[in-house]
Amino acid sequence: MANREIELMLKGYGLTTAEMFYHMPDYPHVLNSFTWQDYDLAPDHPRLFSFIEFWQEKIEGALHSVRFTHRKMIGDGKWRNVVGEFTIP
Repeated sequence: MANREIELMLKGYGLTTAEMFYHMPDYPHVLNSFTWQDYDLAPDHPRLFSFIEFWQEKIEGALHSVRFTHRKMIGDGKWRNVVGEFTIP
């Protein structure tokens, strides 16, 4: 895992996965899907909404719907400083 990802997780970011359904430009009655994934902050999801704005401005296929999930990889109680160490013979 890259250092950037660990830093983001320690700052409270979680992994957001979005599935976007969009109309094919040449066949508007056909829906296709695209999966997007990045580290983002809940509940506002600024990176996800920034990508959706980019899609609406630059991509020809009109969005039909977006569904997403968000999961923090490091939560309270899962990351702690350990002061002792012991070995099992």
